[in-house]
Amino acid sequence: MDYKFTIIIPIYNEEDNIERLEKALLDYIEIASLPTKVLFINDGSTDSSQNIIETICDRTAHFNYLLFSENRGLSTALKAGFDYSDTEITGYIDADLQTTPNDFNHLLEHIKDYDLVTGVRTNRKDSFAKKLSSTIANTFRRLCTHDGMDDTGCPLKVIKTVYAKQIPMFRGLHRFLPAMVLLQNGTIKQVSVQHFPRIAGKTKFGFWNRSIGPLMDCFAYLWMKRRYINYHIAKKSI
Repeated sequence: MDYKFTIIIPIYNEEDNIERLEKALLDYIEIASLPTKVLFINDGSTDSSQNIIETICDRTAHFNYLLFSENRGLSTALKAGFDYSDTEITGYIDADLQTTPNDFNHLLEHIKDYDLVTGVRTNRKDSFAKKLSSTIANTFRRLCTHDGMDDTGCPLKVIKTVYAKQIPMFRGLHRFLPAMVLLQNGTIKQVSVQHFPRIAGKTKFGFWNRSIGPLMDCFAYLWMKRRYINYHIAKKSI
């Protein structure tokens, strides 16, 4: 099949969600606006996630996986997905199904006109503490990046792969994808998406890495922004 869209899904100890995820992805592929395949990135899970991933990849030609030798974190998993994506468009969704693959179609409606389209979670089904820490982090991040994004932590995004492959990834950069596209003189847009409560598995993020950690990452981003190299050739003879 001539695939046009790759969905990257980082996995870390999500054994209770993967079979539900398989069904949601297969249902989406049937209605996807672009021919779609899936790349699971197993970030060194210590539960039975890998066995389940291999089983569902064996029975579905649209599914493939990468397995890390050790846990390296979400930003590293995304970088691996970007590195191995070979389609024009790449998407990202979390394995917990708090967002739905079906909303990819809403984001893909805009990808011809923008280089990255990110979801904004409406009517979030999270605890007060989680929403508060995210709000604090998003506010500070927006002040640092001036990207105009309301919910950069939303785990539902689509990006033109050529831009994704040029992002200089560092730990924590998954929160700065819109800003990194802007550094490449790309264009970004946010679109409202659905949000659901987590019904299986455990969140991998606590107060520190949802709020305090991201605040520290902002300083790393500002350091890199001042030193970021970007150029366009106006004329050439080679």
